[in-house]
Amino acid sequence: MERKTPLISPEDLRRQAEISEYIKGWWQSQGVTPVAYVETYGCQQNEADSEQIRGLLERCGYGFTDSAEGADLVIVNTCAIREHAAQRVFGNVGALVHTKRRHPGQKIFVCGCMMGKPEISERMKKSYPHVDGIFSPHHLWELPEQLYRVLIRHRKAYAVEDSAGAIAEGLPLVRTNKLKAWVSIMYGCNNFCSYCIVPYVRGRERSRLPEDILAECRGLIAEGYKELTLLGQNVNSYGKDLGSGVDFADLIAQVAELPGEFTVRFMTSHPRDASHKLFDTMASHEKIAKQFHLPFQSGNDRILKEMNRHYDRARYLELIDYGRRLMPDIVFTSDVIVGFPGETEEEFEDTISLIEQVRFEALFTFIYSPRPGTPAAAMPDPTPKEEKNRRFDRLLAVQNAISEEKHRALIGKTLRVLVDGKDGELLTARTDGGRLVRLEGDDALIGQFINVTITDATTWSLVGSVAP
Repeated sequence: MERKTPLISPEDLRRQAEISEYIKGWWQSQGVTPVAYVETYGCQQNEADSEQIRGLLERCGYGFTDSAEGADLVIVNTCAIREHAAQRVFGNVGALVHTKRRHPGQKIFVCGCMMGKPEISERMKKSYPHVDGIFSPHHLWELPEQLYRVLIRHRKAYAVEDSAGAIAEGLPLVRTNKLKAWVSIMYGCNNFCSYCIVPYVRGRERSRLPEDILAECRGLIAEGYKELTLLGQNVNSYGKDLGSGVDFADLIAQVAELPGEFTVRFMTSHPRDASHKLFDTMASHEKIAKQFHLPFQSGNDRILKEMNRHYDRARYLELIDYGRRLMPDIVFTSDVIVGFPGETEEEFEDTISLIEQVRFEALFTFIYSPRPGTPAAAMPDPTPKEEKNRRFDRLLAVQNAISEEKHRALIGKTLRVLVDGKDGELLTARTDGGRLVRLEGDDALIGQFINVTITDATTWSLVGSVAP
């Protein structure tokens, strides 16, 4: 097997571990147990990255706090997908000048996808002098070295060099949830959708070896985790760079065949690469959740072509139909963009008609936000903001009515759920299809799979009671 994606060498990883031990000893010599605050924006992959950041910091001797106030170290893990999120980052990083003034020894790092864009990392260097370090996703594994440079050598640390990306295997993790775990199976993206910045900031697709993923999953199951979510920007492309003959359907089947009581989920998928084989695998394995998040983005073929999505409406609907023929109760969710440059009213209506035809359980909806550096950002966009807002509101009304109707159809049915926490006095749980259920019950149920009878429903959640 000839692997196309480079691995960070054991020697380089060992060096980072040695630096971590040095930093830990340095703090101990001062009689201090430092605390760090990690703030995360964006997608599940960013959440998984923050778990690695916390793991590296713990190895450096840090504990953790839930506030920047008084923290010895603040790390802001950013997202570059939406303009609103980017502006929030700039505002919140700017406000950290006050916490640093009150705690002069505080060190501040900014990382994540925004720092993968040269113009933004340069802006951060020049306009935010209170920021001590910057690193892009490609350099996360080097955090101990960057921290050493700031703490011990009293210099700024910048690690933002562009890269196609590599894989650092075996980094320590501190997970914030003891029942549900993110398991990154691949990084980067090769699709270059015309509106999306991800391939430019996270690099090319690169897959972890199946044996490394399975070893991580075995460990999580042994620790008592009940839900594993396999993560990638496009999980359907898994394995193409490995040449091992193991594709995503093969991988998720291998995970589902591991012993133990757990559910396995995945996200996100691209319709271009979604296969009948994957649906067949889902249908034949009880432990694979019958939920499929399959972003369609637009119901109009011209817009899909302008988006560089490499499928059409007919192909998308065929996938939905195939999945439902195999698994009538499968839950489909999706992403959709309203107001893509040049979208006409008629083309928007094609999106509405697709939603009405598919009848998704839920949608993640976005008004188009131009990202500098992407092809779509240079496209003519004559539609006024007010018109885009009107379309967005109409789309929400259509989907919300469908969601509520589908939820109310479950009243009286008994469903298997994983009880995963509390919301006020009520327990919270998730169905196999990912629906939120609130119910009364003893806290001892948290972490268990149980059956609940649905007694009421809203647009966004269900109400249930423990089934006898």
